[in-house]
Amino acid sequence: MNIFKLIGELVVIYILYKVIFSFIIPLYKAATQMKSKMTDMQQRMQQQQQAQAEQQRQQNQNSPLEKPAAKITKEDYIDYEEVK
Repeated sequence: MNIFKLIGELVVIYILYKVIFSFIIPLYKAATQMKSKMTDMQQRMQQQQQAQAEQQRQQNQNSPLEKPAAKITKEDYIDYEEVK
């Protein structure tokens, strides 16, 4: 009977070993890698947004102020004549 108990314990230990090293550890590594990739992606997005905001600020500072629209006078229009 002791031999069967020993064989049963060895089988349980083997199954636990396979589950841990074939499923749990790779799953943990994938989750850690995914988290680091997401953090990197968020940092890059933030840098791009900051760079874009800086570019817009520079363009706004460098561009001349828009002139107010000129008054439209009657002389600006051409009379319409219907062609028959």
